[in-house]
Amino acid sequence: MRLLVITYYWPPSGGAGVQRTLKFVKHLPGLGVECTVITVDPEKGAYPVLDESLAAEIPAGVRVIRTGTSEPFGSYKKLTGRQQIPYGGFANESKTSLQQQFFKFVRGNLFIPDPRRGWNSHVLRAVDELIAQGETFDAVLTSSPPHSTQLIGLALKKRHGLRWLADMRDPWTDIYYTKELNKTRFARWLDARYERQVLEQADEVLTTSPDTKRLLLGKSPALTASKFHVIPNGYDESDFQMPSAPPVDALLITHTGTISETYHIEEFLRACAECARRHPTVPLRLRFVGKVSAGVQAQIAAAGLASRTELVAFVPHDESVRYLLRASVLLMAIPDVDHNFGILPGKVFEYLAANKPIICIGPVGSDADNLLQECSAGHAYAYDAYETMLDYLEELAAQWQQNSNLDLPALSHTRYSRRALTQQLVQLIAR
Repeated sequence: MRLLVITYYWPPSGGAGVQRTLKFVKHLPGLGVECTVITVDPEKGAYPVLDESLAAEIPAGVRVIRTGTSEPFGSYKKLTGRQQIPYGGFANESKTSLQQQFFKFVRGNLFIPDPRRGWNSHVLRAVDELIAQGETFDAVLTSSPPHSTQLIGLALKKRHGLRWLADMRDPWTDIYYTKELNKTRFARWLDARYERQVLEQADEVLTTSPDTKRLLLGKSPALTASKFHVIPNGYDESDFQMPSAPPVDALLITHTGTISETYHIEEFLRACAECARRHPTVPLRLRFVGKVSAGVQAQIAAAGLASRTELVAFVPHDESVRYLLRASVLLMAIPDVDHNFGILPGKVFEYLAANKPIICIGPVGSDADNLLQECSAGHAYAYDAYETMLDYLEELAAQWQQNSNLDLPALSHTRYSRRALTQQLVQLIAR
């Protein structure tokens, strides 16, 4: 089978957005699918972070076509004097600056569904050329965010009748930072119209969690559950060949990835400080690997944990995995936003593969909470559950004093390996 994959985020892009599509493409050739990837030229696109190491994951036989783009980020940098473009959720942006509020308004109302829509025309020309040369594809997979990529799939369905799989890693109009964009009524209407067209016209819709599936299925009475498929992000077994190496000189709680004030870990930090006070012989330490907002750094200091906390800037993916394996306990947090019951971060599967106890700060009964309990790896604590967080931290401290290796026994997470999940994708391509 031949699959055309259209994705904005591709190596050398780093961060969470690139992982899902890259891992699909890594395993598809071994399952009988020949892939052609169309992505943006990294010299012309706009990536929040880079990770050159991920290029090694691309199979040798995969053809990658890189196109130009027409995006406003060059002008954004010139006007703001910033060298970095906004992260998803604006974790690296000021929440109160009038300048930033203005640019968020412009982004939300003049660039619908998002500023990367300027890439679409370049991709469509590239696909038209391939088809004009006689190339055929059994299906096209469009991966988003940016959700403007789904409009490419919509256009290709109309122009060439290609079988279309819309892979939506996150909600669209319900994405957690949409309220910060201050959209007008017309902008909200237009964005919702694009979303509804994509969901109605796609042959199959892929989501990463059951709650996101339920959210999208409710967008139109014309939608049927049979076209929606939950394929979570998973973990790649080849990333976890290194042995676990928890420290013997500290009870080390590690968080990887971006975190901001919306994740509300204040009570968890307060519980950590109290646990450290009650158990002075247990060297409790925190480590945050990735983007940590100024607000969260202030919360760490306010809790009196600055001397116990290590901040590590963004690192390549393989190094991030090593940080997981060198932890005692892993911390994850779900942002305190609308529709967060369906937020199932890709890193939760890598957390599971690391076989460490997992503390999840977020909604109880959410998809993330259910997954952790299914795999006997932990569970979610409500944002204000100070007492139960403290109880569990004290339990961990007591265990650590008996044995500094808190690693869990083999977990029931193998069904979430990237290869196993890619087999599900192959079945959808062949339908």
